[in-house]
Amino acid sequence: MLPTPSLVVTNADANQSSLRRARELAARLGFPFVAADAEVPSGVQFLLAVGDRGLALHPSDDMRSSLRVDFVRGSTAYRRESAHQRNQLLARAVGLRGTGPRVFDATAGLGRDAFLLACLGCEVTAVERSPVVAALLRDGIERAAEAGKPELSVIANRIDLIEGDARDVLQGWTRDARPEVVYVDPMYPECEKAALAKKEMRICRHLIGDDEDAADLFAVARSVAARRVVVKRHRHAPPLVADPSVTYRGRTVRYDAYDRMAGLAKPPAL
Repeated sequence: MLPTPSLVVTNADANQSSLRRARELAARLGFPFVAADAEVPSGVQFLLAVGDRGLALHPSDDMRSSLRVDFVRGSTAYRRESAHQRNQLLARAVGLRGTGPRVFDATAGLGRDAFLLACLGCEVTAVERSPVVAALLRDGIERAAEAGKPELSVIANRIDLIEGDARDVLQGWTRDARPEVVYVDPMYPECEKAALAKKEMRICRHLIGDDEDAADLFAVARSVAARRVVVKRHRHAPPLVADPSVTYRGRTVRYDAYDRMAGLAKPPAL
């Protein structure tokens, strides 16, 4: 069971639409609803706010900080515009050739890599087991699809978000529909200063915790992936599993790729 932060759902705007949507979200997630004009109970760490600009997560002691998934503006817009560069590391790691492979993103998080893969033409199944992070990501995908930009709508519709444990989802995959590539991006260890320097990473760690079962996830992923498993690591971190088939190194991260047949005599029965 993942650690559950002390969290309440609230409305960021005073209109009835935000109020109704916030109440509905609180009921679905199983967290208390506290109206924006009410006093927040002591001990609450986060406020999940529903507003006209979408869903945002705020630390209760720093309302100026927020965690929001936005594929329309900011850095993700640049990534969308540069996605035609198919020689970038992630494209090479998943083995992009012509049309994009079917990719199963087993640790979707805030969806940045799932979004980039969708920009590259991949059909992406994105799985996130934190209900709060999944809600943030679903909100970002829906707003991208409804932004009035046809190209962006096509990209957003390539991402199929599933809330749950990726191991369970993978084990339920049928042989004919199984993904060509399984992508795993475990939460970096807490000692990584680069990760700790980012407020959103600290918030995600509160919500998700460390991926201590990453090795188990890898074993399931390798038994299901039709072509390869790709693991994202900090450039200097030890490999999650020894002897990757090939490694693609960037300035801060690397991608260890494990080809399907390199460690298996034959595909296992699913």
